[in-house]
Amino acid sequence: MDTPSVVDTARSRVHRPQSSAEDDRNTVAGDDSNSLVLDLLRYTPIPTFVLDASLHVTYVSDSYCVVSGVSDREQLLGAHVDNLSAKVTVPSNAVVREGIRAAQDTAVPSILDESINDRIWTLRTVPVLRDGTIRCFLMEVQDTTVAYQRQLEMEEELYANETFKILVDTVKDYAIFMLDPQGNVATWNAGAQAFKGYTKSDIIGKHFSNFYSQEDRDNDKPGRELRDALRDGRCEDEGWRIRQDGTRFWANVVITPIYKDDVLLGFSKVTRDLSERKKAESRLIAAYEESSKLKSEFLANMSHEIRTPMHGMLSALTLLLDTQLSPEQLDLAHVIEESGEVLLHVINDILDYSKLASGSFSISRDIISVPEAISSVFRAHQRVSKPGVSFETLMDPRLPIAAEGDSFRFRQIIVNLLSNAAKFTEEGCVRLHATLQHEDESTYTVLTEVIDTGIGVPPIASGSLFTPFTQFDNSATKRYKGTGLGLSICKSLAELMGGDIGFHPNPEGKGSIFWFTAKLAKLKRAEYLNQLEIVQRKLDNLSYPPSPTPTFDKLRLLAADRRVLLAEDNPINRKVMLKMLVGLGFNHLDVAIDGKEAVSMATEVTPPYDVILMDINMPFLDGVQATKEIRGAGLDVPIVAMTANALKGQAESYIAKGMTGYIPKPVDRKLLVDILLNCLER
Repeated sequence: MDTPSVVDTARSRVHRPQSSAEDDRNTVAGDDSNSLVLDLLRYTPIPTFVLDASLHVTYVSDSYCVVSGVSDREQLLGAHVDNLSAKVTVPSNAVVREGIRAAQDTAVPSILDESINDRIWTLRTVPVLRDGTIRCFLMEVQDTTVAYQRQLEMEEELYANETFKILVDTVKDYAIFMLDPQGNVATWNAGAQAFKGYTKSDIIGKHFSNFYSQEDRDNDKPGRELRDALRDGRCEDEGWRIRQDGTRFWANVVITPIYKDDVLLGFSKVTRDLSERKKAESRLIAAYEESSKLKSEFLANMSHEIRTPMHGMLSALTLLLDTQLSPEQLDLAHVIEESGEVLLHVINDILDYSKLASGSFSISRDIISVPEAISSVFRAHQRVSKPGVSFETLMDPRLPIAAEGDSFRFRQIIVNLLSNAAKFTEEGCVRLHATLQHEDESTYTVLTEVIDTGIGVPPIASGSLFTPFTQFDNSATKRYKGTGLGLSICKSLAELMGGDIGFHPNPEGKGSIFWFTAKLAKLKRAEYLNQLEIVQRKLDNLSYPPSPTPTFDKLRLLAADRRVLLAEDNPINRKVMLKMLVGLGFNHLDVAIDGKEAVSMATEVTPPYDVILMDINMPFLDGVQATKEIRGAGLDVPIVAMTANALKGQAESYIAKGMTGYIPKPVDRKLLVDILLNCLER
């Protein structure tokens, strides 16, 4: 006879009373064990209820009463499963029925989840069998919301990790791999293999310094990058890296340390192949260099073409000043000379390649006399003033007669401001007012104002006056031509001289006031007294030709019996230079009209020439090639480069090619005298 199950015993106690003493005796032996099992079911922490084979509730745990919202378990005992959902909150009848069907079909426990009131409930249905027949169902209900969410998070994390791993492994545009804390390669992806040529078996376990050149390894660049990454949290570098076959590629590399719980796991390393960008940059640089070269050649040609006629004009003017001129003629000649000097320095600024490239001007530290500089510019404008426009000047008697500054830049600003004032003034006056604004132990600050009664400046244009290529308006542009660069250049020059520049309307009525300041350094007392004497003599003797200096006299004594070869292809320049050399005392002068003739005369004439003045740009053979052939013939005669090519660095270039000295065109007679003296006194 089979022993009844615990569930059977429990069910019998629920559904029928003990009817006889015999039945009582039959159950006494099992009462203790059955009671223990029933207590376990009642007090289990897992919410549990039991269904018999006919699907009626035969037992309910206390924990299930709590989660199902039932306070009296007697309400549930004996209820059919189809009526259970009306009395409890969980589980639903559909899930219970599905769990039972699954358990019946498979004879193994089934587990189903359902969502009720934003919570996840799991029903575990366990079929209890005896002799192959299901006797009852053990139903366990649990709130698995937290576990379910954690499972979802784990699945998402696993999915993300797997997706990332697939991405890293398959991406070919980046080399992405891991290094261990010592810098050995720990992982490898397709991009790394494509960039570097190593397979996983080739490189994993080897140090990442294999990707660096021998020079980088000798300098411990890989080690420094790891140390920098540890110190800064990241290290980025661009440079050449080496493939397995020894070829190079230009790489961008980012190394990042990886930690877990403050323990260094290793480094992530991401590499991009920027070889194509590097090639594009190289092509761009080459194009820029070629453009710069063409630009320099253009400037050199422009310099030569502009300076050649200026050389003839200014050199002829120098000779003219040596003749007997009337006071009025001498005054006009000085105006031409002063204007020519300013024009020459403006051309120098435009043609100086380094200044154009950097957008800046250099400031020299010469001796400047403010009254002399202002007077010379003012006289030039006064001579060409319009009818009906008067020019006035007012200078502070405290203005420094001798100070350290850039006279040409100072005059250039005044020339520009006076030119603008004269251009835009049809009647009235143009007044130049210069004052000593401030003085301390080491500097003077000079304020110069140009006041006119012209058309003025529209308010809308006042804010952009000193912007390059800016002019007033269309009507003004049509009537008054210009580049719109003058005021911008003045602003740069004023700032370089430690000052400022500005504009405001003329308070006396129509017209404008343009002003600028400049700081000039004070001279030491001895220098000041010496310059004061020189400047004062210039101011007192402007109406007379300059007297010969001891340097001129010394050259005339040396020049009398010396032979000079002038190599010059331009007939005007030849004529002017011959007259200038004759004026300096040279009586033995020969002329070559091209470089080939210069070589022939220099190598065949006996005795050899004492000095050769060599133009650079000549037909058949230029001055540089002619010099090389003369030097190749063993002649050590002084050769002076005389050229209109006056760009920065050319003087040094000519001397490096065998020439003794260099003088730019237009030729400054004082500079020519100094160079000739140096050559003849060797």
